[in-house]
Amino acid sequence: MKQIDLDDLPPRIAQTLASLAEGEELVLAQGGAVVARLVVADPAKRAPPDELLADLPPEEQVKEVLEQFSAMINDEF
Repeated sequence: MKQIDLDDLPPRIAQTLASLAEGEELVLAQGGAVVARLVVADPAKRAPPDELLADLPPEEQVKEVLEQFSAMINDEF
């Protein structure tokens, strides 16, 4: 199985992929030609960010927030 980390993708692409619903189709094209069709079989359930951070100790929460902020800045520039 291939895996792509959405954090490694440009924000617009990551948002598009994360918003796909079950049964929705994504067409990948290159040079105007369709190279693949992907169908969402079972979208992952995402926990709200607050719930994810709540499981971490305070210093890890700060570290995670700063890493996310840095990634967002680097994606923009």
